[in-house]
Amino acid sequence: MASEPGVRNQRQWLYEELAARMASMIEKGTYRPGDRLPSVRQLSKQQEVSISTVLQAYYLLEDRGLIEARPQSGYYVCARPTGALLEPEISSPEPDPSDVSVQELVLMVLRDTLKPNLLQFGTAIPHPDLLATAKINRILASIARENRLEHAMYAFPPGCEDLRTAVAQRAVSAGCSLAPNDVVVTSGADEAMHLCLRAICRPGDTVAIESPLYFGFLQILEALGLRALEIPTHPRTGISLEALRFALDHNPVRACMVISNFNNPLGSRIPDDNQRELVEMLARREIPLIENDSFGELYFSGDRPGVAKSYDRKGLVLLCSSYSETLAPGFRIGWTAPGRFKADVEWYKLTTNVATPTLPQLAIARFLGSGSYDHHLRRIRRAYAQRMAEMSRAIERHFPAGVRVTRPDGGHVLWVQLPEAVDSLELYRLALRIGVTLAPGNIFSATEQYRNFIRLNAAFWSPEAEPALQQLGDIVARLARWRPTSRRWWSPGARSIRRRS
Repeated sequence: MASEPGVRNQRQWLYEELAARMASMIEKGTYRPGDRLPSVRQLSKQQEVSISTVLQAYYLLEDRGLIEARPQSGYYVCARPTGALLEPEISSPEPDPSDVSVQELVLMVLRDTLKPNLLQFGTAIPHPDLLATAKINRILASIARENRLEHAMYAFPPGCEDLRTAVAQRAVSAGCSLAPNDVVVTSGADEAMHLCLRAICRPGDTVAIESPLYFGFLQILEALGLRALEIPTHPRTGISLEALRFALDHNPVRACMVISNFNNPLGSRIPDDNQRELVEMLARREIPLIENDSFGELYFSGDRPGVAKSYDRKGLVLLCSSYSETLAPGFRIGWTAPGRFKADVEWYKLTTNVATPTLPQLAIARFLGSGSYDHHLRRIRRAYAQRMAEMSRAIERHFPAGVRVTRPDGGHVLWVQLPEAVDSLELYRLALRIGVTLAPGNIFSATEQYRNFIRLNAAFWSPEAEPALQQLGDIVARLARWRPTSRRWWSPGARSIRRRS
């Protein structure tokens, strides 16, 4: 518990604290499915908070599908539906480094995202209704009307000081101590990752990565001529440290790359203890860690999750993020805190595109400084938590038996494991015929694994979308033919990692 009853946590509203506390008790089994929760008045007295605070907390838990209100009776823990979907198991990628070749498949998927008549479950972009576009545009217009010369000039690396200061201030909530001069502004998180990899690696080098991993980062590896060593990754706790340790002992790894909070597409979050161990493991070998935290602000309960950068003592962690997932993806405002590699990152930024546009930097900085950002985040967190829960339940209703779905604690994407006989590329083509896009699983692997997986974007979920999802489930059922699962090259608790011949 972050605070005593009645004392406001500096990073969180009281009702969110109370909701997180009740959710934790449900998770631990203190309140079991079907149990009646304390009445609003009882909980108000117990926790020494107002009745309105309790109501808001219960509404939030309702939105997340954890509890339900029964007329004239009170609030109850939702009973887990019979046959509730299991999560996918830890991944089992190929154990050897490989070249990356995903560009053709990725371009095919991205082209379809431009078609306005399609239901965009295949993207990982935020829903337009949940962006702060209008407010930021007003700020942008106001800045433009000031007509100052600096607004039309290059904001040479490291970028606008106001924005770098705002980034450093917000990093405190993630447990990270940064100075404005530690930050380099980039054109989105993808460019931040690209610049960091260029500063560290040379063509032919091997980078250890989570598997599956966001295809945009695989594209960067491909463009730079780097090899990928895919590491088994758990849908809850992220990269397997045991498997990574073995890989580092048997391969010349130049860098490691992870999405620390709410991995795209898995939704996994690396626990704090694992983050610390990861940083220390790599530091002993002088291996840099490139960390992406673009989804870190989209947590559903509790405190803002921390980042691996907070455990960095040698300048070997290069933290990257952006405001694309929370504010305005089209503004292309990202940043990196690249530690000891800052000078090289600045040089590569300058020689790549000179500078990130000035006006969007200033607009984002002013919005962050206005106090509106936290209010905006609370709104979209509630919306995404609700949409994720509703979409998961719809998948359970309409997809065939045996399907598995991740249960992330943040973000807005779901990773769905289909029956083994279902080819996600074939499903992708058939889905287009019913006006739906999805992301086939093999674009999230350097070796085109995960052929029976898909990623779905819950940001675009609504009750009106359910008939389309039902049609998609019918297609999956027609394609499904069960066969024995393949053996994994690594499993938890194994003393050694088996290499394939």
